[in-house]
Amino acid sequence: MPQTYDLILTGGTVVNHDGIGRRDIGIRDGRTAAIGDLGPADAGETVDCTGLHILPGVIDSQVHFREPGLEHKEDLETGSLAAVLGGVTSVFEMPNTRPLTTSDTALADKVTRARHRMHCDFAFWVGGTRDNAAQVGELERLPGAAGIKVFMGSSTGDLLVEDDDGVHSILANTRRRAAFHSEDEFRLRDRLGERIEGDPASHPVWRDEIAALQCTERLVGIARRARARIHVLHISTAGEIDFLERHKDVASCEATPHHLTLTAEDYERLGTLIQMNPPVRDARHRDGVWRGITQGIVDVLGSDHAPHTLEEKEKPYPASPSGMTGVQTLVPIMLDHVAAGRLTIERFVDLTSHGPQRLFGIAGKGRIAAGWDADLTIVDLKRPATITNAQQGSKAGWTPYDGRAVTGWPVGTIVRGRRVMWEGEIVGPGQGEPVRFQEAL
Repeated sequence: MPQTYDLILTGGTVVNHDGIGRRDIGIRDGRTAAIGDLGPADAGETVDCTGLHILPGVIDSQVHFREPGLEHKEDLETGSLAAVLGGVTSVFEMPNTRPLTTSDTALADKVTRARHRMHCDFAFWVGGTRDNAAQVGELERLPGAAGIKVFMGSSTGDLLVEDDDGVHSILANTRRRAAFHSEDEFRLRDRLGERIEGDPASHPVWRDEIAALQCTERLVGIARRARARIHVLHISTAGEIDFLERHKDVASCEATPHHLTLTAEDYERLGTLIQMNPPVRDARHRDGVWRGITQGIVDVLGSDHAPHTLEEKEKPYPASPSGMTGVQTLVPIMLDHVAAGRLTIERFVDLTSHGPQRLFGIAGKGRIAAGWDADLTIVDLKRPATITNAQQGSKAGWTPYDGRAVTGWPVGTIVRGRRVMWEGEIVGPGQGEPVRFQEAL
């Protein structure tokens, strides 16, 4: 008697932990039920994926969706809309909202806002502060918590723990891997005079490579003393890659598409649209981060999607806020690097699916395997396309890549067995659920 499935994807090339090959995928009750030749099987729906590649669902572990408190820039619904339009099936959202996500009640409020309203699955980073340092061990295990996030350098929002003792007090109480914005706040304060009014190209001069490396060196030392695991977000310097190569036992790290794609030369054309913390730097640092990708030093990719309105971004530097959109363009920008030969599709999958699952202990996501959530990103590696502002699902409505031609495009997004996006159209309602973690089950 033939097997029966809710959905069968036929004829696609599956990229997974066991290699690349043409296989069918059968999905039942939101989970992968079978992989292989499913020709004789029956299904409620069959989708022909001939010519397409089927990847484990892309996990973006650093986004800012601005809700609550800053919904004029973005909210959980619009941010997740942008995510699934770009092939992203799960996101980890940051704590610098209003109010800050630093308590059990603030986290529970976000989970309630997100459930069955967001288009993708979700988790929320909880901000680590001096005031909640004694509670972070409990906070990081709550439902929907991605872990603890600490800002050692000032960025958008009010979270800042810049001193060694403050960071140690947090790490001494964590058991899961804590994430860090690593820029030395003391150096940033000393160098405020390096900012030039009206010149965003002075942003990486002010927030220089030493501020990043110096803070990352301090952070690793604190982590060793606290016997804690850390994750350094948005690596932007060649020096940090060289340093972290020697400290992978305690420190993982993330790279972003903009630090791999843009350089300081782009300030002349894009101005404050690419003003980020840490900054887009010169080509030497971009190439250094690529070395981290090719040598396996970088563990994951994150978009650091951090939208502001165009009106806000058009303020003269340094009154302009730091941050750009990115969750919807992560997949096409990185697939274009695949097409150019800078990255293999297997390494892309490792950075966006297997890596996050391994690093953060995600339960049931990050690979295509029987019994795991049927989260899938379906892409056309050969499709030429142009990224435009008009495509963006973000409430901000713009991308620094407007007009950029790429090769490789997300065709479909499947979240727990449901088609959410297909060929640029949303085909199902938001049914997002919290991501589960092995250390918090």
